[in-house]
Parts: sequence; C-alpha cells; structure tokens
Amino acid sequence: MQSSGHRFRDVEHHPLLADNESYDSSSSEADMAERVWFIRDGCGMVCAIMTWLLVVYADFVVTFVMLLPSKDFWYSVINGVLFNCLAVLALSSHLRTMLTDPGAVPKGNATKEYMDNLQLKPGEVIYKCPKCCSIKPERAHHCSICKRCIRKMDHHCPWVNNCVGEKNQRFFVLFTMYIALISAHALVLCGFQFFSCVRGQWTECSDFSPPVTVILMIFLCLEGFLFLTFTAVMFGTQIHSICNDETEIERLKSEKPTWERRLRWEGMKSVFGGQPSLLWINPFA
Repeated sequence: MQSSGHRFRDVEHHPLLADNESYDSSSSEADMAERVWFIRDGCGMVCAIMTWLLVVYADFVVTFVMLLPSKDFWYSVINGVLFNCLAVLALSSHLRTMLTDPGAVPKGNATKEYMDNLQLKPGEVIYKCPKCCSIKPERAHHCSICKRCIRKMDHHCPWVNNCVGEKNQRFFVLFTMYIALISAHALVLCGFQFFSCVRGQWTECSDFSPPVTVILMIFLCLEGFLFLTFTAVMFGTQIHSICNDETEIERLKSEKPTWERRLRWEGMKSVFGGQPSLLWINPFA
C-alpha cells in the first residue's frame, strides 16, 4: 500500500479526473511542456549522433568536393541550396522526433483514487501495466527502453533515440522522407561528378587530389545507397500503417482490431493534422 505522500506526488504530476471516465493526456501537457523529452539510452544516443555526423559528412562532400569547385555557377547554387535545405529539414525532423513525447502514459496512475474517479461500471475491465504501474489505454504498449507505456506505439527506433508513437509519428515520417530525398540527391550529384571528372581526366575536377576525391565520393555513394534503401522502406511502411490504421506492433502480433479503423484519408489527416497543406511537410509546424 502506497503512503499518502507517494499518492500525493502521483496526483500532483498526473492530475486525476473528476468528470471524465478516461484519462485526458492534455491535462498534463503544461507539465510536459516544461520538460524536454529525452531518452537516456546509450545505444540510442550513439545512433542519433551517428545520424547527424553522416548527414554532415554528406553535406561536406556535396558542398566542398562537388559543388564549390564546379565552373557552372547556377548548377552549384541551385543544387547547394536544395541539398542544404533538405538537410536542415531532415535534421529538424530528427530533433522533433527525438525530443517529442511519443504519447507516454503517466507513470503510477493506477492508484485507488484514480480508479475511483474513473467510475467504472460493474464488470468493466481495465488493464494495468505491471512494469510502470499505469493504466494502459487501448492500443498502448510498454517500451522496455523508454520504460513507459506509449500510446499507439509503432516501434522503438534507436536512430532517433525514441519510440515512434501517437504524438511524434508525423515527425518520424518526415525524417525518413527527407533523408531519402537527400540520399537520392547525393547519388545523382555523385553520378554527374564522376562523369564530369572522367571526361575532364580529373583535372580541375575538385580542390582535392583525385585519390581523395574518389574515396570521399565512394563513401558518399555507399552511405547514400544504404540510407536511401532503409529510409524509403521505412517511409513506405509508415504510410502503409497510417492508411491501414495499424501500428507495426499490431501487425507483427496479428492483433485483431478492437477499435473502429479510420478510412485511409482520415488516418493521414489524423497523423499530419487537418486538411492537406504545406504544413504537412513542415517539421517546424
């Protein structure tokens, strides 16, 4: 039995409802807004840092090895602006995915006081997570890395050091889309650069020596191919899940839907917010 002081702390951080029969996540938004959501997982933090370093490396090769030495001014300007804009959007989406609460259920809300406030009907069943002592909403799953139950948890992604869930799935989709775009752009630029260097017999092709230029571009091609393949598949999987109103966990577990599935277009609007607009692809919105 918890002490009254402990119950008071639970109540203080996660207010109980007096009028509604279900927990409203908006009741704790003010408290959550005062704190930055960040998962202290060693593997996840290393993967997140690697993601940033690989994007910075790609930007370095594209800008300083391929575009700046080019004699075509407008070719360099247009591709440089486009690539760097996509890189900023990709890293911004990564930050928003990593630092956004994915839809965590408050810890320790499975108290007697809270359950009394739910005003449950006789025979009504609720589920309690034994790991974080929280009442699990429908479609919530416990993440052993985040140590929380996450609403509509799709999966835990180490590359963003966070779960992908109800509140940050949009940012994760944008992250995979922009990484796929800059990877494809980098591969196209590498193709043009190799053609230009071979035709010009590697003279005035780059400010770097030919061997260094070749090594840098080969690594960029490998990185671009791997990232393009991975993120394109993830992007397609996420869009498919959103349209089917089914998370990856629910699909792998072959869970029968106990909820009313949204239509495909309604699922997209629920994740990206409202009617289609440029805000859908804006990670700052």
